[in-house]
Amino acid sequence: MNLFVLGGPVALVLVVLSIVALTIILVKVWQFKTMRIGHTHPAREALDIYRKGLASESLEVCSTSPNPAVLAVARAIRGHLRSLPDQAIREEVTRYGTDALESLRSGFRMLEIIASLSPLLGLLGTVLGMIDAFREMEQSGNQVNPALLSGGIWEALLTTALGLAVAIVVVVMLGFLERRVDRLSHEMSNIVTGIFTIDLSEDSAGDDHAGSIPQHSSS
Repeated sequence: MNLFVLGGPVALVLVVLSIVALTIILVKVWQFKTMRIGHTHPAREALDIYRKGLASESLEVCSTSPNPAVLAVARAIRGHLRSLPDQAIREEVTRYGTDALESLRSGFRMLEIIASLSPLLGLLGTVLGMIDAFREMEQSGNQVNPALLSGGIWEALLTTALGLAVAIVVVVMLGFLERRVDRLSHEMSNIVTGIFTIDLSEDSAGDDHAGSIPQHSSS
C-alpha cells in the first residue's frame, strides 16, 4: 500500500502489468511441462526404429509422448503407411508443426509489450514525481526544506525501479521460453526430415541395411 501511495497510479499500472506477465509465464510453463517439449528422445527413437523397417513399432514409441516433435514424426509415418506422396505428407506435417509452434508462442507478444512498456512507465512516474517535488519546492518560497526535495526525488524514483524490475524479470523469462520453443522447432524439423532421408553418418550400418530402409515415392 505504501508503494501505491508513494508511486501513484503509475505504480499501480506496473503492478497490474507484473501480475499479467506472471500469469502468462506460469501458463506457458505449465503448457511446456504438459507437452513435454524438452523430451524429444521418443521422436529420435521412433526415427531409428522406422529406419529399420519397423513402422508399427515406431508408432508405438510415438504414442508414449505428447511432445509436438513426436506427434509430427507419427504423422509422417502414418502418411507413409498409407502410401501417400512425400509432398502431401510434408505439407501436412508442416501445417501441424506450424500450428503447434504458434500455440507454444502464444502470449510471447504480450510479454514483449510488457517488457518494453514497463521501463517507460517507470520513467513517466519518475518525471511526474519530480514535477510534484519541484512544484512543492517552488511553493515553499525562500524557506526550502532540503529534506522535502530529497524525499520527493526518492519517491519519484520508486516507479523507475519498479519498472526496471518488472522489465528485467519478463525479459529473462521471455528469453528462456523462446529458447525452449526454438530448440523444439529445430528438433522437430531435423527429426521429421530424417523420415524422408537416409542416414549417411559414419556410424550408420551403411549398405548392410540398405535394403531395410523404407523407400518412398517423391511424386
